[in-house]
Amino acid sequence: MTKKIALYPGSFDPITLGHIDIVRRACHIVDKLVLAVGVHHGKKPFLSPQERFDLIGTVIGPIAEQTQTELDVISFDGLVVDAAKKVEAGLMIRGLRDGTDLDYEMQLAGMNEAMAPSVHTLYLPSSGAVRHIAASLVRQVAIMGGDITPFVPPAVHEAVTKKLSN
Repeated sequence: MTKKIALYPGSFDPITLGHIDIVRRACHIVDKLVLAVGVHHGKKPFLSPQERFDLIGTVIGPIAEQTQTELDVISFDGLVVDAAKKVEAGLMIRGLRDGTDLDYEMQLAGMNEAMAPSVHTLYLPSSGAVRHIAASLVRQVAIMGGDITPFVPPAVHEAVTKKLSN
């Protein structure tokens, strides 16, 4: 039987309860899940790639273990379809929060399919409880001194708080 490998790309800056919701769902569908941390050299991330890798391992590792899903974390700085091909992923996982996400994601899927027809996009809807969470908003709330506890796991809250105190 062929192993089902999926790539879940994102900035994960920081990883949120919304990301975790999508990971949990994906782990019930695939044999191996590769989280691909996007690194854009023109942008300054809030958390370093290594900090994001460490947090992903901390919060996603137990989910993968519980579902017996092989987990890998990589970084990429080029086309996401190239990252998918590199890890031999036949699926690309994308989370959807609302109709606005769907419109944008359909454009991406069309472009990705044209470049890599063997990589299929699988949309997973966010649970209602986390549908409103976006990493960019979490960063903004944290930077402005707000409480991000409802949006991230404790390990991420701790890392963000530590980062802001430096």
